[in-house]
Amino acid sequence: MADDKSGRDKQAHDEERRQREREIAAELERGDEVEPPVDASTLAYFETELESVEFPATGAEIVSAVGDREIESVVETYTIADLLPDAPAESFDSPAAVGTRVQRPTVATAMKRVVEAVARLPNAETNRSQREAYERTFRALADVDGDDDDEAIDAVADWIVDRVAEKERVPGSRDVRRQAAKVCRENGYEIRDDEWLGV
Repeated sequence: MADDKSGRDKQAHDEERRQREREIAAELERGDEVEPPVDASTLAYFETELESVEFPATGAEIVSAVGDREIESVVETYTIADLLPDAPAESFDSPAAVGTRVQRPTVATAMKRVVEAVARLPNAETNRSQREAYERTFRALADVDGDDDDEAIDAVADWIVDRVAEKERVPGSRDVRRQAAKVCRENGYEIRDDEWLGV
């Protein structure tokens, strides 16, 4: 493809189309998940509060603009600063993408810890697909460990943060899935080979 304006526009358009396809596929996969702990009307109201933010926006920009806003879950009340990483490493394409992240507060807080831990390393970062894989792993743990206060999510987030601090590198998504499966099996949960965690 020629390196001119139309070629770059086509590449950008193709990437946007692929991203939309990934988001649709992810939504379809989540169709069987348990109901998120944040009410849909709460999320819809929160998304309207994000109108002051220009998207795409980093977690740091969103926290700066609306970090003190509160989201109520069925268990607890969180501020947006509790749920989104105050780091420029992760960006969100739309208010709906932010809403998707905060609808499961335990997953959001785990992702916040991971992104902020990686941001502290001088030359490390996670790419979008790696963060999506981490988030999918945390969501799978939430579905498996739904009745146990999401202890498995905390255990895997601790493992990732410890690895980042000790080895000064970011663990691969497959390593994270293996660790998540190990935590589940140690706690008596069966993980089938055809599941996301069954690596």
